[in-house]
Amino acid sequence: MATKKISKKTLTKSFHHWYYGHLTCFSQEHMQTFGYLTSMLPIVEELYDTKEEQARSMHTYTAFFNTEPQLGTLVVGITAGLEEARANGAEAVNDETINGLRAGLMGPVAGIGDSLVVGTLIPVILGISMGLSNGGSPIGAIFYILVWNLLAYFGMRFAYFKGYELGDKAVEFLVGEQGQAIRKSVGIVGGMVIGAVAATWVPIKTAFQLTNPGEKEPYLVLQDKLDGVYPGLLTAVFIVFCWWLMAKKNLSPIKVMLILVVIAFLGVLAGFFNPGLQY
Repeated sequence: MATKKISKKTLTKSFHHWYYGHLTCFSQEHMQTFGYLTSMLPIVEELYDTKEEQARSMHTYTAFFNTEPQLGTLVVGITAGLEEARANGAEAVNDETINGLRAGLMGPVAGIGDSLVVGTLIPVILGISMGLSNGGSPIGAIFYILVWNLLAYFGMRFAYFKGYELGDKAVEFLVGEQGQAIRKSVGIVGGMVIGAVAATWVPIKTAFQLTNPGEKEPYLVLQDKLDGVYPGLLTAVFIVFCWWLMAKKNLSPIKVMLILVVIAFLGVLAGFFNPGLQY
């Protein structure tokens, strides 16, 4: 029997299915399962001739799957290589092997991907974009759209084909000590980036002052006192407060934003915040 080999055209088609459709029919029950199925469909159709074989192979990928989608492309590429090996009669590759690998990689890949992509890369690009948007310029938005999509597309494409090339050799790297070290270091860098972006683009200051009767100059400017103790203290307090609401109280971002609106409204009424509006 001739050795079956997935064509580059089919691999590219599979990658595009994942790139555009990894959140296909997304739900809390299935997450990215259907996106995974659509990405594996071209692979299975090329490797197997009969509908029965194709159905049996596709059934493997009906198991639950969810991870960070950009770096998670690596997992799809790995399973494409494993499916090719199974089609060529590799006895060690079966449903249990493939799903065990997928389940084992979901967590580590999500940990690295969330820290690297969501926690570091996106805030950096957003920070640059906001700087370019000063004065209402549309350049910042255009910059973000172009840079993010180019990085996401070519980065995911590289991950897919590298996963296909490495196969199960990538597993040891992702779940071993090196992978743990990467997740930890990227998490630290991501935290620093989030802190820097927050300090730069979320300037929260108080307008609270105390003035003696008959005098023009205030004897107490609360913001100056706070800056003398800890510059950006109110910003740090609000950022930690938002984190606490979402991480500890499990509030959605929309509810957190509504709470911030209420705090801002009451703060302006009480004279603690100055919106800087002029009429």
